[in-house]
Amino acid sequence: MAASSRFWGVASGMAAGALWGLVFLAPKVAPEASPMMLTAGRYLAYGLIAALLIAPRWRRVVAALDWKAWRALIWLSLAGNIVYFVFLVVGVHFAGVGASALIVGMVPVVVALWGLKDKDSPPLTRVAPPIVVAALAVGLIGWESLSQGSGGEHGGVQTLIGLACALAALLSWSAFAVGNSRWMVRLPAVTPHEWSLLTGVVTGGLALLLAVPAVLTMGPSSGEAWMRLIGVSLGVAVFASIIGNAFWNQASRLLPLTMLGQMIVSETLFAFLYGFLWEGRGPTVIEVIAMILMVVSVIWCVRAHRPAALAAAEGDH
Repeated sequence: MAASSRFWGVASGMAAGALWGLVFLAPKVAPEASPMMLTAGRYLAYGLIAALLIAPRWRRVVAALDWKAWRALIWLSLAGNIVYFVFLVVGVHFAGVGASALIVGMVPVVVALWGLKDKDSPPLTRVAPPIVVAALAVGLIGWESLSQGSGGEHGGVQTLIGLACALAALLSWSAFAVGNSRWMVRLPAVTPHEWSLLTGVVTGGLALLLAVPAVLTMGPSSGEAWMRLIGVSLGVAVFASIIGNAFWNQASRLLPLTMLGQMIVSETLFAFLYGFLWEGRGPTVIEVIAMILMVVSVIWCVRAHRPAALAAAEGDH
């Protein structure tokens, strides 16, 4: 029975990673859409679906929240969804799928480093080696991206902007991961799934505010471009935000935290795979080395860190 649970837990974690990895392709599938428009479209769709799913239990869940909880939901929705996705889209546009996926895939390492000030956290000497490995991986993929984008000064500047935005997305998502974990502990009356749906509803409301200025950033676009944007928004909302999170919740129930943290690596690997398929090429030697270093760094850091820090890497994606 334990072996069966472990198998289905790993399968669920891999499925979540495969669906989350699709997010990195969104800017490529709808290149005409601005980062703001892609963000507004995705989270309007997600907010609507989340509202429909939480509607039957809305009164009970809302009764457990105070103003501080609502304020937390607002900043968590900004950090983990709106701000994160805008930076990610810009990163993919300018630095590519592979570089952005690898940098954002370092979330468990950043979260572990963030948790060093918590009580019972491991000494810096235990987490420093995997952090150095992670920095080496990011340095390699950054050098590779700059080499590929050095066809002129403008290309190099765009690549630097893309890498900086991917790093900003990493920090934004890491802040969400830590804050989200701590708020779920403070509200035992609200289940993780309900908290995720509440985050989706609040994110949808913020996306509604973003929609008007976002439309202005689109410029003149064909009906086909708008249909592509709608399709991408609905697809990412359903497959990544709804079904992907459901698979992750299933993995969370079946796997120990030490294994669950390592499942996050699958998102990055699938994003790389999708990027290579989209571009019709295989990975370069440096990309392969960077991916291996990233996987080693995340697994090493997860195993070196305490279970409480691993839980911080969980949450709505």
